[in-house]
Amino acid sequence: MFYKEIATMAFASLQSNKLRSGLTMLGITVGVFSIIGVMTILGALQTTIEKGLSELGTNTFQIQKYPATLFGGGIDWNKYNNRRNIDYDDALMFKRLMGNDAKIGLELWTGAKQAVYQGKKTNPNLGLAGGDPNYIANNAYVIAYGRNISDEDVLYARNVIVIGDGIQKMLFESENPVGKELKFDGRTYTVIGVLELKGSAFGQGQDNFAITPITRFLTNYGRMNRSINITVQAPSQALYQSVMDKAIGAMRIARKLKAEDLNDFEIYANDSLVKQFQDFAGVIRIGAFVISFIALITAGIGIMNIMLVSVTERTKEIGIRKSIGAKKANILTQFLIEATVLSVSGGVLGILVGVVIGNLVAASMSAPFVFPFDWAAIGLLVCSAIGVGFGFYPAYKAASLDPIEALRFE
Repeated sequence: MFYKEIATMAFASLQSNKLRSGLTMLGITVGVFSIIGVMTILGALQTTIEKGLSELGTNTFQIQKYPATLFGGGIDWNKYNNRRNIDYDDALMFKRLMGNDAKIGLELWTGAKQAVYQGKKTNPNLGLAGGDPNYIANNAYVIAYGRNISDEDVLYARNVIVIGDGIQKMLFESENPVGKELKFDGRTYTVIGVLELKGSAFGQGQDNFAITPITRFLTNYGRMNRSINITVQAPSQALYQSVMDKAIGAMRIARKLKAEDLNDFEIYANDSLVKQFQDFAGVIRIGAFVISFIALITAGIGIMNIMLVSVTERTKEIGIRKSIGAKKANILTQFLIEATVLSVSGGVLGILVGVVIGNLVAASMSAPFVFPFDWAAIGLLVCSAIGVGFGFYPAYKAASLDPIEALRFE
């Protein structure tokens, strides 16, 4: 009951100076917000990236001309631009060499296309993939109805197309598109299948695109300056490494490399992209922590300054309380409570604002809601430490005042 009265007096003192208390809290709020906001965004993005890559399977890897990177900083792109493209003949040779040891998918991409059907038009933001029968499975898509691209479609470069769920909803909302003809980038295709809804990954929709046989793609858009991306799906995780070893050898043969030549292609697995993001996120976390630390130290100095002013203003009050029996520990506790309440209240507000704004930014990139419980707990502990650490000297000064000198203070 005694300590409850001390706490009540501390809260009453803070409420009597609302503007001062609010401005002091603001410094703590900014410091905590800077770290919580960044951690919320990074947590949401990491969840999205890991989910998107895990959907492709742990036993899938890719081969392409350029390195797969989420962040292009520090890469000498001229080195990779000077490489030979992986052309269709290279890809076919690789596929033959791999035989039945793995499921090989070939793909090419182009974007900013428009589809038209009976006067209905989509926005000119659709993607078009040139693929083979394994493209859909290797990229974790599923046929909702209709059929997949067949080997015969690829062999004869047929004008057929499999459309994403987004295109189906835009152009064929009230009818079955299978068997219908549409124009895609000004060319006529027959729809043979529709993909199931997949949603978004990395903030990008995965349903506003279509797939045509890779040979038809090459016929329509040419072979110049095009490098094929190859996806390889091992039968199981147990055979993953042996399949990758064979794939490297098969690709070297397909590219006609000599024993002393370095690989002129990149081979990477999905977990390498996850690690790349984690490394990048680690750097961002360090930067956010440094900024937050500086802001919190500055806010702590502000708390100490305000508490020293408060001690000076309330010197006579302290003298009266001591003269009627208040102990040094009582005065010390009251001022420590005031400093800690200021600090923790600012921290709680900073956490709330950081989580809200962080998730709003994450939502704009189609990332899920995230609450960084670990960082929130750390933030509250740090704020408590700041309140006690920077509030101790003013509290000790108040508790050490001589009651007679304090009563004389004007």
